[in-house]
Amino acid sequence: MRHTHTFIFLALCALVACGRKDAANGRSCFYYNEPQGVTSLDPAFANNKANIWPVTQLFNGLVQLNDSLLVEPCIAKTWNISPDGKTYTFTLRTDVFFNRSEVFADSVGRKVTAADFLYSFNRIKDSKTASPGEWVFRTVASDGFAAPNDTTFTITLKEPYAPFLQILTMPYCVVVPREGIEKYGKDFRSHPVGTGPFFVKYWYEGNRLILWKNPNYFERDDKGQRLPYLDAVCISFIADKQVAFLEFAKGQIDMLQDIDGVYKDELLTKAGTLNTKYADRFSLLSIPYLNTEYMGFLVDETLPRVQTGVYKDKRIRQALNYAIDRDKMARYLRNNMITPATAGFVPKGMPSFNADVVKGYSYNPTEARRLLKEAGYPNGVGLPMLVINTTANYLDICEFIQSELSAIGVKSKIEVNESATHRKIVANQGMDFFRGSWLGDYPDAENYLSLFYSKNFAPGGPNYTHFKSAEYDKLFEEAMRVVDDSARFVLYQQLDQMVVDNAPVMFLYYDRAVRFVNRRITGFGIDPMNRLVLKRVRK
Repeated sequence: MRHTHTFIFLALCALVACGRKDAANGRSCFYYNEPQGVTSLDPAFANNKANIWPVTQLFNGLVQLNDSLLVEPCIAKTWNISPDGKTYTFTLRTDVFFNRSEVFADSVGRKVTAADFLYSFNRIKDSKTASPGEWVFRTVASDGFAAPNDTTFTITLKEPYAPFLQILTMPYCVVVPREGIEKYGKDFRSHPVGTGPFFVKYWYEGNRLILWKNPNYFERDDKGQRLPYLDAVCISFIADKQVAFLEFAKGQIDMLQDIDGVYKDELLTKAGTLNTKYADRFSLLSIPYLNTEYMGFLVDETLPRVQTGVYKDKRIRQALNYAIDRDKMARYLRNNMITPATAGFVPKGMPSFNADVVKGYSYNPTEARRLLKEAGYPNGVGLPMLVINTTANYLDICEFIQSELSAIGVKSKIEVNESATHRKIVANQGMDFFRGSWLGDYPDAENYLSLFYSKNFAPGGPNYTHFKSAEYDKLFEEAMRVVDDSARFVLYQQLDQMVVDNAPVMFLYYDRAVRFVNRRITGFGIDPMNRLVLKRVRK
């Protein structure tokens, strides 16, 4: 414990010292804290927010998302899709360079060509890389990447796959130089060479990471000024949330991310607004976040389990959904910083979301009791005690669910598991009633609806409930062939309604991305993917 406190103290001293030095030199430096720490700056391993946020500052891909989550050009200035929906042809910019690095013969960054994307994508696809992002190119045909010349890059898919452009905006799909990988190997994680608005100046692992402005970055604002505006980004790794909050309150950290019980009631009112005593110093940014929280029911009819036998009955699953007062849950447990999931599994904030079309479950204990009686369990009599499996972070939510179920006569008990253990057991069908969440990797509803596609049965895929419907599968496959967004969205909404009607999950809430930002920061945005894009931020 003594060593931990000493470490935090030294980290804070370093952070404050960095801030004073920046002020003295007239530099504009954006500070944020990453309590989980950064484990790799290699985009091949950018599979969590802690790694994704700095990787976003260091690298670019063919395409990128704007604040509305629409795909727009990046290194590729234009593209077209073949009539059969299988071949994507990208035309690259000619003014994009890798950052200066010792990996290049003259220590000057070289121009990016189509051959670099050919190398980068094949690297992700190569099993030897062991990238968790290998799956993003499973739809690509064998030898589906081609670079016929320096400015043309083509991708050919096995079958039409409508969300493919959105997938290309993921960090796995950025460009890296072959020279960097060949020189550093696994150490590329700490010696990244990219094209982004910033590059790594110092990384004191476990202490802080400092990124400096790339003076040759290719993107410009509407007035022709080269981005980024900031001179530097400084990331601290303070694990103690109370210490991080105090540093934010003192102005040593520019942004506080997410809601935590340590400071939730200090910063927020019960209505979810910023406490007035902080209004002159901080801004509250909140937006629907592409994350759905739910309780899953194992509905696989081939598994002869006692509890599964109960959950095979759709009426019981529906009854349990009607028993939950999601508005009360949002108000008292999350300060109204979540949205009750009453419009399907696809979360609010997704472009295809439409609460007027997809009708979910409202709080209706009378209907819940009617369905239980119809299923042969009047007022829950005869129904086995349900086991609610969860992790410690969601114990309050599950205690609320337990209370709500008790009100309609359904008895339950809660079992709390360590997170890694919980995920493993769920993936291997070891729990009948389990807490789950699904955070979108890319802004297309297919990312969520794939959880109910029968060919995605866990453990090989994300269908943890083992829901199976021939009608659903057929419509899902049809949607994947529709490139036109508006037409595909109609099919997505039909699929989502089928999920509601069959209730393989108990719908809880759609998350919200929340950030508290110092008012000296301008140009700082927030989007439903909870990305951190700093190239247009000023301080």
